[in-house]
Amino acid sequence: MGVNLSPITEATEIDLEYLRGKSVAIDAYNTIFQFLSIIRQPDGKPLQDSQGRVTSHLSGILYRTANLIEAGIEPSFVFDGKPNEMKAGTIEERIARREKAMVEYQQALEEGDLRKAFSKAQQTSRMTPDILETSKELLTLLGIPVVQAPSDGEAQGAYMCLKGDVYASASQDYDSLLFGAPLLVRNLTISGRRKVPGKSVYKDVKTEIVDSKRMLEDLGITREQLVDVCIMIGTDFNAGVPGIGPKKGLKLIQKHGDLETVMAKTDIDIPEYEDVRAIFLNGPRSDDYSVKPGKADPEGVLELMTDHGFSYDRVNTVLNKIEAARKAESNRRKQRSLDQWF
Repeated sequence: MGVNLSPITEATEIDLEYLRGKSVAIDAYNTIFQFLSIIRQPDGKPLQDSQGRVTSHLSGILYRTANLIEAGIEPSFVFDGKPNEMKAGTIEERIARREKAMVEYQQALEEGDLRKAFSKAQQTSRMTPDILETSKELLTLLGIPVVQAPSDGEAQGAYMCLKGDVYASASQDYDSLLFGAPLLVRNLTISGRRKVPGKSVYKDVKTEIVDSKRMLEDLGITREQLVDVCIMIGTDFNAGVPGIGPKKGLKLIQKHGDLETVMAKTDIDIPEYEDVRAIFLNGPRSDDYSVKPGKADPEGVLELMTDHGFSYDRVNTVLNKIEAARKAESNRRKQRSLDQWF
């Protein structure tokens, strides 16, 4: 789930047009889980084909990626590798929450409470080997770069952004900032009118961007100090300190400078803080990747999608839009180059 830094972070709303011509490293796991959570039937069941295979992720990847390409954005999807051992506690908590939600979902169905059922069903999403494999397959067939991270996808995306290979890192979590991403884009793949979980109301979700340098300057701290703040709040790698949220943690670091001094002058004790700090500041990254778009295989996309129960005509319409958008963007860039030359 990552650390919630919204109370101390100011984001700027942007239109997709703002990202035209720019490449973005997307946190694949985070995004696919969003699709699995949001794209469901009225009773909460995920989209499935005639064989009972979940297809919500395929729908999300195809249609949302098409929107990004039509906006002139060059996405690459970064997949998680082996999780750090210190993440085991977080993973166990997620499994427990998912199992509890499944029980509550079944109860809601039996009671005929579809609104509650849908809300609980959203919490039961899980990444299966088939979902992972077909996600990568569809992206590759669409010509979208797939990047395999050695560990955390957000760390890899942040590294790619730091190197200048992509303009920004995209994720719902703020952890990308802790991993060093200069620019974080949020709500990239879920912008638009969305239903509020558990309520019969909708809200407009806007794409937004966070400038790490500006944020740190506004807070008067460094990235290293921000990591210390988050260790006190609690991360995917440690439980944090009860009673300490973003604002209180920030004040402590602004006053004392670092976590060592905070612990020396208060009763706060976080034995594993150095290990957690090292994960964010020096965790594993890889240079074995490419963000260059591959050659799309429309026939392969059609075969994969129709095999999973999608309409040939609808998929083909989306593919035609993608092809037209890519050609238009290519022509736009050529014209811009000519204009600069003359």
